[in-house]
Amino acid sequence: MKFTRRTLLAAVSAAAMVAAPLAAEAQNLPRNMRMVIGSKSTGGDTYQNSAIVAEALSEKLGINIKVDAVGASEAFKALGRDKRGTTIMIFHDQSYLGNLYGVSGYDDPFANYAVGPTVAINPGNAYLVPADSPYQSMEDILAAAEAGTRVRVAIQPGGVSEIGFSAMKNAAKLRAPGSEENIVAVNTGSQSDKNQAMWDDLADVINGSIQANEQFTQLDPSDEKAMRFVWITARPATLEQAPEAGMGGTTRDDMLSFASPETSVPVSDSADFTFDKEFFFLFNKDMDPEVIDAIDGALAEIFEEGKIQERQKEAFFIPNYLSTEDAQAHLNEKRDTYKKVIEDISSGS
Repeated sequence: MKFTRRTLLAAVSAAAMVAAPLAAEAQNLPRNMRMVIGSKSTGGDTYQNSAIVAEALSEKLGINIKVDAVGASEAFKALGRDKRGTTIMIFHDQSYLGNLYGVSGYDDPFANYAVGPTVAINPGNAYLVPADSPYQSMEDILAAAEAGTRVRVAIQPGGVSEIGFSAMKNAAKLRAPGSEENIVAVNTGSQSDKNQAMWDDLADVINGSIQANEQFTQLDPSDEKAMRFVWITARPATLEQAPEAGMGGTTRDDMLSFASPETSVPVSDSADFTFDKEFFFLFNKDMDPEVIDAIDGALAEIFEEGKIQERQKEAFFIPNYLSTEDAQAHLNEKRDTYKKVIEDISSGS
């Protein structure tokens, strides 16, 4: 085939037309964008997940996106002040759980912000006991509460850490009304604080995660810091998407043994409580909708290409892209489900 000047110009024009939709959208975006997150840690799962997404979006849109770990309260303030689209946010379920629990600084995200697409699940939310604990399972813990034994659970109140605790109390209430009073909270702060509460014998059970606590489950049982998993809250369908090797010395099959239905924490007479920690975008509600559409469209292409899923799974995240429309419907339904769990146990308190 002979390539003439006209042929080459036609080819360039066709390529430009293919790239035009995304390029046109990108032109409406600021060249520099700040991605605030609801965590102050640059070593936690929120930062790690957000950094993966920010890098992929920056490359796709041809703009600079910087992740800024300012914490939930400051992140919401920054998002609320910026209608121009230069500030966006990634957080997880605590954004609405904090509001449901009445934590200061947590407005209703569905009313005060624009909820955007989901990007990943951290399947690692878990509860652990000391290696020498008499409790071998959640069944043992619920039976102890029924028998009148006080079971102390270390949590960080007002969010992801507390929702499983609420589910424990609800399960105890379903099993033997009144026994939920024997499931008591030890309110702490970060994961290190919860760990220390266990080591100081201030808590019988702690909220933790596969990522943060798995290393302690591999210690010799005689080690004072050794722990055991008793419950992983993720849905089995979520855990089944994790690498077969799992994490550290805990395989995927091991994890599934601590999740429903193998480990049952009932939320009703016919269903177990499960909880996936999902990460999603939040935008200023008065932002230009075209900016949100541009980000959503870019994410759809990124996940269609498939490279980001590899990076997420390497970091033990489960890829989970839902478009803005689908994410809003899903997260609203999820919020309502956990609102009922909180209300059910609060009504008996």
